[in-house]
Amino acid sequence: MILPPVAHEARVQTLIVGAGACGLIAALAAQEAGQEVLVLERDAVPWGSTALSAGLIPAAGTRWQAAAGITDSPAQFAADIAAKAHHENDPALEAALTTGAAQVLHWLADRHGLELSVITDFTYPGHSARRMHGLPSRSGLALVNALRAATEAMGIDILTEAQVTALYADGARVTGVQITRPDGSADSIGCDRLILACNGFGGNKAMVAQHMPAIADALYFGHPGNQGEAMTWGAALGAAVRHAGAYQGHGNVAHPHGILITWATIMEGGCQVNLQGKRFWNEAQGYSEAACAVLAQPEGLAWAIFDARIAGVARQFQDFRDAEAQGAVKTAPTVAALAQATGLPPDALANTLAAFEAAKTGAPDGFGRALAGVSSLTAPFVAVRVTGALFHTQGGLVTDGQGRVLSAQGKPLGNLWAGGGAACGVSGSGDAGYLSGNGLLSAVVLGYRAGRGDETSSAA
Repeated sequence: MILPPVAHEARVQTLIVGAGACGLIAALAAQEAGQEVLVLERDAVPWGSTALSAGLIPAAGTRWQAAAGITDSPAQFAADIAAKAHHENDPALEAALTTGAAQVLHWLADRHGLELSVITDFTYPGHSARRMHGLPSRSGLALVNALRAATEAMGIDILTEAQVTALYADGARVTGVQITRPDGSADSIGCDRLILACNGFGGNKAMVAQHMPAIADALYFGHPGNQGEAMTWGAALGAAVRHAGAYQGHGNVAHPHGILITWATIMEGGCQVNLQGKRFWNEAQGYSEAACAVLAQPEGLAWAIFDARIAGVARQFQDFRDAEAQGAVKTAPTVAALAQATGLPPDALANTLAAFEAAKTGAPDGFGRALAGVSSLTAPFVAVRVTGALFHTQGGLVTDGQGRVLSAQGKPLGNLWAGGGAACGVSGSGDAGYLSGNGLLSAVVLGYRAGRGDETSSAA
């Protein structure tokens, strides 16, 4: 809802809606730039979509890559993003994000003490180099907690249980926001500029059904507060919206436990089979496409099949350790025993895995997956029953490379900025364009640049 200007009870220079990775990084950057900052968070404790992720941020040309002997560059990174999204993105935004990522990660480490490192033991699909960076636990919740600790250390105020329910605006210029408390009371806060770091619309079933019907009935694995207000507010003010049908799915969510199983279980030499014990697609395409591929199988379920070696790689992720603790991970000494443990048809599973292993010594298999040189699966074998899920939307408000929201004419719109789920990312127009880490890439870089508030940026 957009309301006419009022006299506000309080006022700040930079007001940020949302205390996920994007909002917290924006707050740190804004304060460093000498601005008075306030962050508004609808929940009692900041967590949001970031906390539900693996907390991995892709960046090219970092010192951690150099130390590990990884050769990479922003241009190479941008080319990977463009190829995955079939060149549907704004090239200027791709360049802004890929050139800015390393700078922000170095700043987070040096200025705010985040213990970042690069994953060196497997490559995510679509990436031509190992460039995924995260905290030791490889946990999104740990990332949010580290960023929150950094904001607290800097004395930045985060007002929790403060849901923004309306914007006040004079034309396209935002003058403040209305916040509503859990008891129903409302207040208003004025601002010189507003950064929307709040949400996409994955939790809004009506909007999901409208813009991405193929995934409308899937499990939603994102934050329930992602109701699309940012996109609605921006559009009402005259902002351009792009790629509303873009989203990140995931086809490797433990069922019924609801725990994310890292795609390393597949890329390191594993595969997926349906309840008939048969493979059904080229798993190397990516975990976002996997959501619909798995949901199209009987009962919308599949089994991720791998081995103890791959489980060792996956165990660096807190989510996988949680899945093991909850009994979602099945281990067996033989394929026959694995069939018994999973309830899969023994002969079908044995034939499928035999064909899968044979393809590792020759040309791409019948699904087009190139397996030559991929390590063979050896006993003991491991399996997790999985389903497909919607994680978060990737379309949204059009911004330039600094996070300034643009009008339909491509011009900066008043004093409105956006990043993370509120902004259109670089994942093309659907699910297949999502390159691993695109969500946090946008959150981190646009959050940092929007926070700094470089108003000299040109429209993209």
